[in-house]
Amino acid sequence: MINKTEITATLLMRYTLFIALVCVIGMGCGSYSQPSQSTYKTHRVQQGETIYSIAKEYGLSENAIYRLNPDAREGISANSVLILPSTAEKITTEEGRSFKTHRVQRKETLFSIAQEYNTTVDEIKKYNKHLYAAQLKKGEKLQIPVGTKPTVVTDDNSNASNSETSGPVHVVQPKETSFGIARKYGLTLAELRALNPELPENLPIGYTLTVKEEAVVTSAVIEENEFDFYEVQPKEGFYRLKVKLGLSEEEIVALNPYAKNGLKEGMILKIPKENSTETGEALGTIDLERSITNRDTKRLAVMLPFMLNRVTSDSTSQRESILKQQRTVRVALDFYSGVLMAAEFAKDQGISVNLQVFDTEASEQRVRSIIGANNLQNTQAVIGPLLQKNVERAAADLKRDNVPVFSPLSNRNIDLSSNLFQTLPTDDMLKEAMLDYLERNTADKNVLLITDKRHQASKTAVLEIIPQVKSIMPREKGFLYQTDIAGKLDTTGKENWVILESSDPVLVSNVVGLLNGMPETYRLRLFTLDKGDVYDYDDISNMHLANLSFTFPSISKHYQLDEKEPFLVSYKNKYGVMPNRFAVRGFDITYDILLRLASTDDDMYDAVKSDYETEYIGNKFRYNKKFFSGYQNQALYIIRYNKNLDLEVVE
Repeated sequence: MINKTEITATLLMRYTLFIALVCVIGMGCGSYSQPSQSTYKTHRVQQGETIYSIAKEYGLSENAIYRLNPDAREGISANSVLILPSTAEKITTEEGRSFKTHRVQRKETLFSIAQEYNTTVDEIKKYNKHLYAAQLKKGEKLQIPVGTKPTVVTDDNSNASNSETSGPVHVVQPKETSFGIARKYGLTLAELRALNPELPENLPIGYTLTVKEEAVVTSAVIEENEFDFYEVQPKEGFYRLKVKLGLSEEEIVALNPYAKNGLKEGMILKIPKENSTETGEALGTIDLERSITNRDTKRLAVMLPFMLNRVTSDSTSQRESILKQQRTVRVALDFYSGVLMAAEFAKDQGISVNLQVFDTEASEQRVRSIIGANNLQNTQAVIGPLLQKNVERAAADLKRDNVPVFSPLSNRNIDLSSNLFQTLPTDDMLKEAMLDYLERNTADKNVLLITDKRHQASKTAVLEIIPQVKSIMPREKGFLYQTDIAGKLDTTGKENWVILESSDPVLVSNVVGLLNGMPETYRLRLFTLDKGDVYDYDDISNMHLANLSFTFPSISKHYQLDEKEPFLVSYKNKYGVMPNRFAVRGFDITYDILLRLASTDDDMYDAVKSDYETEYIGNKFRYNKKFFSGYQNQALYIIRYNKNLDLEVVE
């Protein structure tokens, strides 16, 4: 482990912000600490009790108890005393009944919660009286009566019309839903409703439904804790579901054998609950600074390639040479400066931070050595390493202790082990987001698609969602004439949207120039599914892109350096320069991790279960658990150039 100030003194000589900071190697990392404001209560262990039973008794997670009582991992004995959070309360009993606390999840209803706990809606309302006058809200906690099986009363005459049908029928069993029954018989939900026009929203047990002749799966009930139902949307194929749900075609078919012949609109799929997603519903962005409930010390580790092994003397020229030659070192230092700012901002919120910093030397073997030589099993999050192979190695070696590892800067398709968090959306996600935007907004537009031979996959994807698109291929020498485009433009007043898919700077420059030379009455706009680096070439004018309202998907948003944003002001005051995108990303990732830990019981896995987004200076985060894999950030932006040459967020 190395000291943060030692890094800056050794490698940041070219930045005036760190010139005066010098310390000795091996001092150990600094800790941003404040006295904890928490108070605690105790529990004396009774004969036969376990950590699991005590956690259940107080409605806590086992990790919450272990965090305050590390020795309890070795076992507990009668009459020993455990420290518990002050908020812990025993689950109450009344009239011989026990109660369990349930946190309401997205899309849950009183009926579905009653079914889950084998009780009734009236029973839940009885002990949560506000529900007589108020609607159920996601995130609220309910007291659920448990331990007594309610009597379910069904009306024999309520389903008379269906019981008289001559076709095959299905009698609703406990825990069955419309989705599950439709899936069992290979029906879409629309087809099931067409067969049963009076289909109620909540199916009572014993209700009779008209169905098809034969079932295609054995059961209409799924394991509620592990799986969910997903209804295939219009024009969705296996590719789009892979991007949306993180499931390959093989995985979908394995769970839904009847999908082997292809997907159709309305088809009901069984998917792991961790992969379920919402369609057509905007996810809320929340401010976690207002949700802080836990100010205990947060234990983070940062692994970055500072390359201190190449510093052999105190020579300033040698350090400057390393900085000039090693882009990775420059990126690491900028990122690290953002990490430090995040720790300071957390301290301002009363959150203590213990930060361990390690130099990976850009070496996989060095990463293994760091993990082997340091006790990181109680670390709540590891940020880094930067390089793909190194972050995969760190995640693999820390998996046994279930330590979360965050990949900060690589958006390649890395091997997501169960404890690995990919903070950057993948290229496929960016393309899918742009396709979705185009699909929703091109109904009244004249759409042109210009692609080269290397981007035929993009052409196929666009044709799937916009069948009426007018396709243009460059001429033999890789360019177009104005007449090639003008002949396909609408001149009656419609907007002309041009989608350009190419990584060839010659073709991109050619098309951008041609479009700018056309009359404003054509109402032209330019789009791409993948901006890449090609639009940064000098031959491509930002003014021309602004004239075309150039629109593209992006992992981050632009921020104005003259904004009076606290982070930008604080960074400039501390370091004397404005932060670049790597410094901003270091701040955003680290501050998000700290606030998520502070808004939960120091459990990062619990902190990413909710469906909210968080957003900071240039990045936003919404993690989704992948099937038998790790976590993927799915939050991104659609950006466009405006007339002032600014990059503004479209959505």
